[in-house]
Amino acid sequence: MIVTYNWLKEFVDFEMTPEELGHRLTMAGLEVDNMEWIGAGLDSVVVARLISVDKHPNADKLTVCQVDNGRETVQVVCGAKNHKTGDKVALATVGTVLPGDFKIKKSKIRGMESFGMLCSEKELGLAENSDGIMILGEDCPLGGAVFDALGLKDVRYELGLTPNRPDCLSVLGVAREVAAMVGRPLNIHQPNLIEKGDNVAELASVTIEAPEACPRYAARLIRGVKVGPSPEWLVRKLESIGQRSVNNVVDVTNLILMELGHPLHAFDFQRLCEGRIVVKKVAGDEVFKTLDSAPRSLNKSDLVICDGQGPVALAGIMGGENSEVVPETVDILLESAYFDPLTIRRTSKRLNLRSEASHRFERGADVAMVPLALNKAAALIEQVAGGAVCRGMIDAYPRPVAERKIVIGIRRVNQILGLDLKMEDVHAHLGSIGIEAHPADENDEELLVASIPSYRPDLEREIDLIEEVARLNGYDNIPVTMPAGRMICHLPPRHLKEVTRLSNAAVAAGFREIVNYSFVAPGVWDRIGLEADDPRRQPVNILNPLTEDQSVMRTSLVPSLLETVARNLAYQNQDLRLFELRPVFLPQREDVLPMEKWRLCAVMCGRRAPEGWGNNDEKVDFYDLKGIAEEILELFNVEKVVWDGSVGEPFLHPGKSCTLKKKQGVLGTLGEVHPRVLGNYEIDQPVYLLDLDFDQLLEAAGGPYAFKSLSRFPQVSRDSAFLIDEDVPFSDVHEVLNKSCGKLVEDFILFDVYRGKGVPEGKKSLAIRVRYRSDDRTLKDEEIQKAHDKIVKTLVSRLGAEIR
Repeated sequence: MIVTYNWLKEFVDFEMTPEELGHRLTMAGLEVDNMEWIGAGLDSVVVARLISVDKHPNADKLTVCQVDNGRETVQVVCGAKNHKTGDKVALATVGTVLPGDFKIKKSKIRGMESFGMLCSEKELGLAENSDGIMILGEDCPLGGAVFDALGLKDVRYELGLTPNRPDCLSVLGVAREVAAMVGRPLNIHQPNLIEKGDNVAELASVTIEAPEACPRYAARLIRGVKVGPSPEWLVRKLESIGQRSVNNVVDVTNLILMELGHPLHAFDFQRLCEGRIVVKKVAGDEVFKTLDSAPRSLNKSDLVICDGQGPVALAGIMGGENSEVVPETVDILLESAYFDPLTIRRTSKRLNLRSEASHRFERGADVAMVPLALNKAAALIEQVAGGAVCRGMIDAYPRPVAERKIVIGIRRVNQILGLDLKMEDVHAHLGSIGIEAHPADENDEELLVASIPSYRPDLEREIDLIEEVARLNGYDNIPVTMPAGRMICHLPPRHLKEVTRLSNAAVAAGFREIVNYSFVAPGVWDRIGLEADDPRRQPVNILNPLTEDQSVMRTSLVPSLLETVARNLAYQNQDLRLFELRPVFLPQREDVLPMEKWRLCAVMCGRRAPEGWGNNDEKVDFYDLKGIAEEILELFNVEKVVWDGSVGEPFLHPGKSCTLKKKQGVLGTLGEVHPRVLGNYEIDQPVYLLDLDFDQLLEAAGGPYAFKSLSRFPQVSRDSAFLIDEDVPFSDVHEVLNKSCGKLVEDFILFDVYRGKGVPEGKKSLAIRVRYRSDDRTLKDEEIQKAHDKIVKTLVSRLGAEIR
């Protein structure tokens, strides 16, 4: 938004310097991005008169002018065509530096000396384009500075407004803030409108068929206008804020837009079928050509302004080519309306069509400004384009916008801002920007009820008003204090502590942690081979997924981890030790949130030791990962775990995997990933995977390890070799030994497995060492033999073992 110092002074009488005003605006929340001094350093551009204009002897398109600058007559070569003898012009004397760092020097052009330059508006920075040099009025004093003579010296402020301040998208809105700063009244000049002729209601009509999208629509009819160039003062005013002059009618609507912040639109009344205006939504898909001659595809969500035949404007955005004001226009129907911000924003964004009007309507215009903007524009059009304003104004307002009220507490204001303001202070601050407030109760000095003006759609809650009080009281006046608070130490919950402990243990074992998205594709369950009735195939669906590949919540960490392995292998990262410790999401009843269960999933593949001259190329196998699982079980003091090789997962290789069981339930699985699953992920080497239920692990965890004093008495070992059926797993042997060992057994270990010569087919030989020790005495041979015989007999009777 661009405003000027002089234009602001038309609304507020203040004495601040331009620099001080810029600082105060920024501190009030209206950040000044740029300040530009119009006419600064250009006092050497003076009013001069053309004494003679002669053709250049050596160039057809140049003229040689004798110019009186008030002190002397100088010769200037000019390339423009719009000047003649006797005209007053803007002469940049030798030494002048024009905008763009262009310095005027004495020069010779096609053999003729030139002592200066006759300037156009563009060259003086007053306009973006110009057709010739400036021709000044006869009232301009000869020899005086052009910018002083025309009253053009000014300061232009470019404001960087936040989207929540549509009230400041006008000179009036910024002036309101300035009035609040200096404590002076805001002067809003009422138009001197003279009505003549017929009543507008007899010639035109307005019907609103979509009041939710257009609560208010007003119109006036001006007859007998003459469309043409705008007067100099209007052109200069628009150019001061970077606006280009079009014609007198359009310039007036642009002036009101920038001054009052309310968009207007002028229709050629003779081109409106039946003289009717109908505001409605588009009935169906259709194409409409806007003022820029571009066809726009409309749909049922778009709001249009129609005449008796069809659309003539895209509401709140741009007019139509079929009703625009042209040089031949005589009668004008002037529109001033309020449109729903959401409706305008949706259409503008969909069509990628932005305009000054849509910029304001999208953020929220002032519904109360509709009649004032319309009357002021009608009076100005009558002044600069002639014609007569018909009597009366059509003001269709079928759905009045309700007044908003907000209660603000003085104690709350001081609590938030750290100030000690009284009710009178808050009342004065709010009143300075047009917010009327009164006590909620006659005897209550704590609460104020504020009536929010229609030009402040951003004020919705008490905290918004508190922010206004802080801004108007001055951010510089908020005391600087150190924040006070109590240091509270919270012990982390057990679950979080154990997650950290397990994660640290995995890292210590040489694994790297990864974090994948909790969203996966529905097809991942096929890739890991889950059965059709597997409950993990019933994931929680996401209502608004980013993509189809992230449309369900994962019920297993395995697919994501295998995708990570495949991606790393594709980049030649062959030796992997990865783990993920995250929740999975299991659905429950429709009215209950999904259950989150934490799981640990780890994978190994590649070399056992890092590549190097001192290490061999042995690959990891099942037992490497089993060792990691045993370390985890030991970390959590989980004892008496059954390693069941007869049960596994469909994504693991049968015979090369097992399930970890305990009385509380299944702890997890580990083993080599099934070749078919590896093929689905395009992995061409063995991968070993561990999948643990972390919640079950915590439930099975024992207490902290207790110290046990070392026995002072010697141990005795007894070795025995047993023939046992090949299909009997050692886990069965382990379970029998656990149950049959008495209190004298310290531990036992399988130290050899043999198949071959001397062992019958279908059998295997297991060599087991049992260690015996007592804490209070030295054991005798008889005691040891008796205990060992019991173990042997139990294995023979339970598992059909034979002693070798």
